[in-house]
Amino acid sequence: MKEVKYAVLIEKMGNGYGACVPDLPGCVAGGPTVEEVTQLITEAIPIYIQETIKAAGVVPEPRTLAIEVKTAA
Repeated sequence: MKEVKYAVLIEKMGNGYGACVPDLPGCVAGGPTVEEVTQLITEAIPIYIQETIKAAGVVPEPRTLAIEVKTAA
């Protein structure tokens, strides 16, 4: 299997954090810390890809690029 990189967005939500992968609709995770949600989404991505391969026969190609922009508030 080839190595693929996907953009992951992590957002503060209430008492924890949520993560999503824009190029993999429905691939999400939630956890109390950034570290835990990062671990959970890292585990979820290959599972999502394997299920997508079973259903559609292809690996979704990454299309999203995430960057940080600094600005004055």
